[in-house]
Amino acid sequence: MSLAATQEAPWSPAEFEALLREKGTSYHIHHPFHLMMAAGELTPAQLRGWVANRFYYQIAIPVKDAAILSNCPDREIRREWIQRILDHDGYQIGGLEDAGGIEAWIRLGEAVGLSRDDVTSLRFVAPAARFAVDAYINFARQRPWQEAIASSLTELFAPHIHQQRIDTWPTQYPWVDTEGLQYFRNRLTQARRDVEHGLRFTLEYFSQSRAMQQRALDILQFKLDVLWALADAIMLSQCEIEIKGPKA
Repeated sequence: MSLAATQEAPWSPAEFEALLREKGTSYHIHHPFHLMMAAGELTPAQLRGWVANRFYYQIAIPVKDAAILSNCPDREIRREWIQRILDHDGYQIGGLEDAGGIEAWIRLGEAVGLSRDDVTSLRFVAPAARFAVDAYINFARQRPWQEAIASSLTELFAPHIHQQRIDTWPTQYPWVDTEGLQYFRNRLTQARRDVEHGLRFTLEYFSQSRAMQQRALDILQFKLDVLWALADAIMLSQCEIEIKGPKA
C-alpha cells in the first residue's frame, strides 16, 4: 500500500460495509465443487467425501473461537463471543440442553450414509484440507483478537449457502435423510446473529483509518481464501467414500 493510500480519509461506515459485502464474490459458494453440489451433480461418494472432510473445519470452529477468547481482555466481547463455542460444542446447563453443531454435523454424516466413526475418526480428511483449516486456527491464535474477529465475517455470506442446501438437497439428493439437514437450519439463525456482532465490531474498530479498513478487507479475503482452498482440497483429492448398502 502506498503512503498516499494510507493517508486517505477512512471510508464511511456504509462504504466500508459495502466493500466488505462485495467480498462475497470470492465466497466458496462460487467454487466449481459447490456449483456441482448445488446442481445435484455430485455422486453419493463425492457428497460423503465433502461431509467427512468438512467435519475437520466444523471441529476447528470452537477451537478458533476459544483462541479469540484467550487473547481478548474485553469482558463484554468475551461474554457475547462465547455463545459461538456453545453453538458448536453444545451444552447442558440446568434444564437446558443443546447437542450443538458438531453433533448436528455428525448426524449429517449419518444422513448421507457415513457412520459416526467414519466422520469422527478423521480418516477420510485430505492432508491439504487439514493444512487449510490449521492455517485458520493458527491465524486466530497468533494474530490480534480484533483481526480474528474480522476474519469471521465470511458469515456474512453463509446464510445463502445454508438456505441453498435446504432448498436443493431434498430434490437433488433425495437419498439423503432430510433430518440430517438440521445443521443448516440451525445456522440460518445463528450465523445472522453472529454477523450482527462481528460486523458491528469490525465497522467500529477498523474505521479509525483507511489503512485499518483495508487491513480488515485483506483479512476477510484471507478467510475466503481458506474456504476456497478447503474446497480445492476436497475436490482435487478425489475423496470419494464408497459404502455398502442402499446409499452406496
